[in-house]
Amino acid sequence: MWLWTMGHAAVTSDVPVTQGDTVSLSEVTVTAIKQNADLRTQATALTVIGNEEAQRNQVVSAKTAADLVPNLFIPDYGSRMTSTVYVRGIGTRIDQPAVGLTIDNVPVMTKENYDFDLLDIARMEMLRGPQNTLYGRNTLGGLMNIYTLSPLNYQGTRAVVEGASHGTWRVGASHYRLLKPNLGLSLSVQYNSTRGEFTNLHNGRRCDWERQLGARAKVEWRDDNGLYISNVASLSVGRQGGYPYEWVETGEIAYNDTCFYRRTAVMDGLTLRKTLDNLVMSSITSYQYLDDNMTLDQDFTEHDYFTLTQARREHALTQDFIVRSIDKGEGYNWLAGASGFFRRYRMDAPVTFYDYGIEQFIEKHVNDAIPEYPIAWDTRSFVLGSHFTSPSWGAALYHESSYQWGQWTLQAGLRLDYEHARLNYRSVTHTGYTTYVLATGAVFSHEDIDIDESSTLDKDFFTILPNVSLTWHPWPGKNHTVYLAASRGSKAGGFNTQMFSDVLQQRLMGLMGIGLQYDVDKMVGYKPEKAWNYELGGHFECWQGRVQSDMDIFFIDCRDRQLTVFPPGTTTGRMMTNAGKTHSWGAEFAMSVSPTELTRLNLSYGFTHATFKDYNDGKVDHSGNRVPYAPMHTVFAEASHAFKVGGDDNRLTLAANVRATGDIYWDEANTLRQPMYALLGASITWQQKHYSLQLWGRNLTDTQYKTFYFVSIQHHFLQRGHGRSLGATLRLNL
Repeated sequence: MWLWTMGHAAVTSDVPVTQGDTVSLSEVTVTAIKQNADLRTQATALTVIGNEEAQRNQVVSAKTAADLVPNLFIPDYGSRMTSTVYVRGIGTRIDQPAVGLTIDNVPVMTKENYDFDLLDIARMEMLRGPQNTLYGRNTLGGLMNIYTLSPLNYQGTRAVVEGASHGTWRVGASHYRLLKPNLGLSLSVQYNSTRGEFTNLHNGRRCDWERQLGARAKVEWRDDNGLYISNVASLSVGRQGGYPYEWVETGEIAYNDTCFYRRTAVMDGLTLRKTLDNLVMSSITSYQYLDDNMTLDQDFTEHDYFTLTQARREHALTQDFIVRSIDKGEGYNWLAGASGFFRRYRMDAPVTFYDYGIEQFIEKHVNDAIPEYPIAWDTRSFVLGSHFTSPSWGAALYHESSYQWGQWTLQAGLRLDYEHARLNYRSVTHTGYTTYVLATGAVFSHEDIDIDESSTLDKDFFTILPNVSLTWHPWPGKNHTVYLAASRGSKAGGFNTQMFSDVLQQRLMGLMGIGLQYDVDKMVGYKPEKAWNYELGGHFECWQGRVQSDMDIFFIDCRDRQLTVFPPGTTTGRMMTNAGKTHSWGAEFAMSVSPTELTRLNLSYGFTHATFKDYNDGKVDHSGNRVPYAPMHTVFAEASHAFKVGGDDNRLTLAANVRATGDIYWDEANTLRQPMYALLGASITWQQKHYSLQLWGRNLTDTQYKTFYFVSIQHHFLQRGHGRSLGATLRLNL
């Protein structure tokens, strides 16, 4: 089986020689563009997941890898659109991500594209702490790098067939070949589906069904003069129900209108790299397209309140030029770059009010206020239409220098980042109502309501993002690193498009003399979030590399914290606001031990204490309260042992793991929380030269827990976590 080292930066090799969980590499080619060859010598907290560890734990995406990383929390709720990432107390539910994602060095622009499955993951890296200096926007909390197999280094055909509980299936195949000695091609396709786990009691159907299809093509070429070219094109098409939200008042999932999410995504990334005598020049170019539609029964009850549709088409271009010196070890090394992006989307987001919503939100309010003159709406449904066009672009210059003398390395970097965002919006509704005289029943008046408002909002953001670190290698020739680092990170500002239906609703009600008056500029726009991260940590190895450990302590001072809140009044939407200041401090520890070639022990633990230092929402001062969605503890422990049966190519591997998370507060007032919970998993794998069969189970104790909380029209909802799941995975390697 093809294995990948867990202790080094992303590398490829022409001649892999496996020894336990490690690989001896020859003719090494570094595929990471901005990182040094060995991340464990760098001043950053990191977790690396290799191919074998990913297969052992059914890791096929960033979301499924989260439990293996200290202080990383990616709750599984809603649909694949809701790819929310929290790390070290940093993260928000909507709009811009707090953690960046690259796949084969190509950045993914929007978090709605974060959650998809990949075949043939060779290596995953999670770098914690701000990575903005080199990687730019939305890497305030860290960066996830995913690398897939290279057709230049592996040739053959691979296939996977998997079946699991709840009618879940996954099938995939990939082929790698050399077209010429220096030209490789790989093609892969996979399909997965599930019947769903949660039942909507209103209609008796599973609400979280899913169908996903994905395809990728990778072409790589390199010559003998240091030129490397790679192009990766991918297509992902998905349809799912999702949104199994239970009403806290009843403890049941029961809603009457359709919920679904569909997504079609196309990405193409071109990477060029030229190695000269003293430097390496690289270029990364990408085009990304997203066409998605989220349709919700937004009240999530059996009443006819209202529904939301959010349909969007987005085009994005990114470009990054990088020049770096050849790492000479001792002395001065440097990296410089220029990057830019352009992104444009069109979105329609109508909210449709139905009979019960009209009665409760409009007619009842007016008739309670003026009972002598009751009103009746002309129709029992009407639409609040919202239409958006949003072009944005950004440009940046960055530089990082390091100087090594003896056991010490001093590194400093700076990024100058500019971003412009524009929102063209149009809010439309055409409806009307009749006023009656209660005493006689006669018509008093009839009013037509025609609202058609449009405007443009612009925002400009300029950010300076420095970093500095000091690294000490205490014993020459030993793989030990101690570091002290400080870095500034940023998460982009933007616009609350989901608030426009509420602004329009309040505008309509204002014409009738009731409701709140929202300031569009204040409710819709929000500023970038910025933070300083201070960190002391180290990476250590002993026993000829059989024991590897990582540990760090950190403190994060965050300003203009972006927080998802529910605006005042009986509203349908949610909004991002800048919630003053938060502080996060904590520690992380990870250790892997291989006492023998066939035995592996892994342990990771993360602790985060994230609190508001200055946040008053106008009603309550939340200072001192815990930040929502920031787990205080994350734990992953795993033990595996392989038995050789009749030869080196035949192995039987037994593995068990436990994943624990909590406790988690769901709201700023800290009135609701999920206590710490633990999920038990296990697997048994029979492996021969060309195939392996794995029987596995997740949450074997069927632990009950919650993954998400929100409020809609003053009703409280939660999503249950996944229960027990059993499955079997057959892998072929020909």
